[in-house]
Amino acid sequence: MPDVVENPLPGHYNLEQRIGVLEHLLSERFSCRAFHSDPVPRSTIDRILSAAQKTASWCNSQPWQLALASGPATRKFRDVIYAAASSGKPNSGDFPFPREYRGVYLERRRESGFQLYNSLGITRGDKAAYAKQALENFNFFGAPHVAIVHTDEALGVYGAIDCGGYVTSFMLAAQALGIATVPQAALAFHSEIVRKHFGLGDDRLVVCGISFGFPDRDHKANSYRTRRASVADTVTFVDE
Repeated sequence: MPDVVENPLPGHYNLEQRIGVLEHLLSERFSCRAFHSDPVPRSTIDRILSAAQKTASWCNSQPWQLALASGPATRKFRDVIYAAASSGKPNSGDFPFPREYRGVYLERRRESGFQLYNSLGITRGDKAAYAKQALENFNFFGAPHVAIVHTDEALGVYGAIDCGGYVTSFMLAAQALGIATVPQAALAFHSEIVRKHFGLGDDRLVVCGISFGFPDRDHKANSYRTRRASVADTVTFVDE
């Protein structure tokens, strides 16, 4: 085996430049929680979708399907899903919510939440303010576009995993083109409503939503960044 991988694109980018671009996109991307209302040009959306379609999948099954709303369709869906969420209607997600956050996972979840609340001036323990901010998920944080990602029920957890890879590809492609995103499990909490609204079959499982558009960089909700664990915290090297 050679010690150094040859550059598959000689005369274009060297390997350091290639990994540098990816590292930059991964570091720059964030979950946007305030968008401008300006629509993203269709040509830009098409390019994001074309790039994301190259995502690897189990047996090349490519199980992801999208219902992508823009313009009046976004507003119609927003009215329906917001009404359901604000009414206290019980969740009807296709995938079970985590049974429990504990240990470091609970610490990371709390830190992320408190970063958001602190940026917005929400005092710790103000449950009414927490709930009000949570409802912004169903306003799509003002985004002009929202994509619902769904998969085939028969493919089970592997179909959902493949959709997760697709979501990451979508977000990185969008980031490369100056478009902000926020992946939203909250939209999948009302899967029956989503299926009915978009005319999806009962065999389609709702994985998540992705709201996207141009970011409002001056909004306080976009002023912080979450931390990432170190490689040492997440990887065990086994050499023998």
